[in-house]
Amino acid sequence: MSLKVTFPKTDTKLAGALIALTFEDAGLSPQAEKLDKTLDGSITGALKRNQSFKGKVGETLELYPAGKNEIDRIIVLGLGKYDELDALKTETAGGTLAAKFSKADIDTLDILTTHSKKLKSEDLAAHLANGFVLRHYNFDRYKSKKKTEDAPKDISALRTVDAHPAKAKSAYEALSHVTQGAFLARDLVNTAPNELYPDSYAKIIEKELKPLGVEIEIFDDKKLLKLGMGGISAVGQGSSRKPRMVIMRYNGAPSSSKSKAKNAPRLGFVGKGVTFDTGGISLKPGPNMDEMKMDMGGSAAVVGLIKTLALRGAKCNAVGIVGLAENMPSSIAYRPGDVITTYAGKTIEVLNTDAEGRLVLADCLSYMQETYSPEFVIDLATLTGAILVALGHEYCGTFVNDDTLWKQMEKASAASGEKLWRMPLDEVWTKEVESEVADLQNTGKSRNAGSCTAAAFLGHFINEGTRWAHMDIAGTAWRKSDQPTVPKFGSGFGVRVLNDLVAKYYEG
Repeated sequence: MSLKVTFPKTDTKLAGALIALTFEDAGLSPQAEKLDKTLDGSITGALKRNQSFKGKVGETLELYPAGKNEIDRIIVLGLGKYDELDALKTETAGGTLAAKFSKADIDTLDILTTHSKKLKSEDLAAHLANGFVLRHYNFDRYKSKKKTEDAPKDISALRTVDAHPAKAKSAYEALSHVTQGAFLARDLVNTAPNELYPDSYAKIIEKELKPLGVEIEIFDDKKLLKLGMGGISAVGQGSSRKPRMVIMRYNGAPSSSKSKAKNAPRLGFVGKGVTFDTGGISLKPGPNMDEMKMDMGGSAAVVGLIKTLALRGAKCNAVGIVGLAENMPSSIAYRPGDVITTYAGKTIEVLNTDAEGRLVLADCLSYMQETYSPEFVIDLATLTGAILVALGHEYCGTFVNDDTLWKQMEKASAASGEKLWRMPLDEVWTKEVESEVADLQNTGKSRNAGSCTAAAFLGHFINEGTRWAHMDIAGTAWRKSDQPTVPKFGSGFGVRVLNDLVAKYYEG
């Protein structure tokens, strides 16, 4: 069921379960205090009886007021400390609320909003609603729609009651553009691989983005071979579902003329889109192989980002390139020992067909730089299991060859809540992937520093002077447990942090 979010005036008659906000150190919000008086102190009385409730971020307390009133259910929601409540903590509170009450036989939730030291009431209302929506996401495409009478009712309406409803609505709509991009990325990652394969994926991208004014160009397998893209072609050759490359051009740079705007500097984003990764001839173990449908998470983030930029009318030009392939074992699959030639002309000795993502990215990165000369190029890929060993599921290992770009990404990370951790680039690892047979080999000479050698391999395809960042999202694109604003499985990681980077530093 879709969730309708509205921002009614404070004098609107409330019909749903009421959410009263409280701070850990400042007590009930003014609207909650007013409500408490009409209920003869029912809220403050409940708080006194429940000493374990402290009002920490996301903490909740339910009560059912007695007496002659139309309100039969109140949920007290903690916001933490008044001076410390910021946008991310507010979204955490909203997400926690959604996790607890989205399917609690409540049709409508009415949130009586407030302000904090860092947030105006309209901004707090917007972020609280956005956090709720982020966590309320539910991918149920493959569920039969049969409902039993005793199944809990899902919430259908969220009403955030604020003193400045128009401003709150405007602030929320700005956030929703980013959320829609993240949801598209989540949907793509969660889609079953028998439905999402290179050709169908390319068509989905066109269907989603072309109506928003994004220019779409699709290279089929014949075009890829003609261009000499041996990396992506090799990875996809073992499958009956042939590879694709999709180019997304968003032109939003302001200028006095359309031609000048279109030719303004571009921002480059590249995504690995291996729609299913068996490992190829270097076959993966059977357990958990079903999760390899998420090996296109980097491409999903790029598609979601371009959608966000288009929805909000970002004042920049951006190009997204995704390499789409299915890595399968067959009689025509590429093999360990093969030597392939990439779009850049560099040859690669294949030592492991499960180190395939870097081959896809090599062609995409080279084409991006040669064709568009971007201000920077950032690639995202579920590239190595080694990054999970290093950083788990909390941080995205990020390799950056430019200090200024890293500082900008670091600040965007802090603002968006998508955690990045800078990893080292070193000449030692650059040499580690040099081959005695060809120019390069697609794995390091040992298992050590696997994420670093993978990044170093990609570095061989970055032109001198190009600012570049590689985001290894293997640990963050797929979650095995729920987070406050991210339900488990496909996370959509990358959309929010990169949108924040663009919005703060690269819009004219």
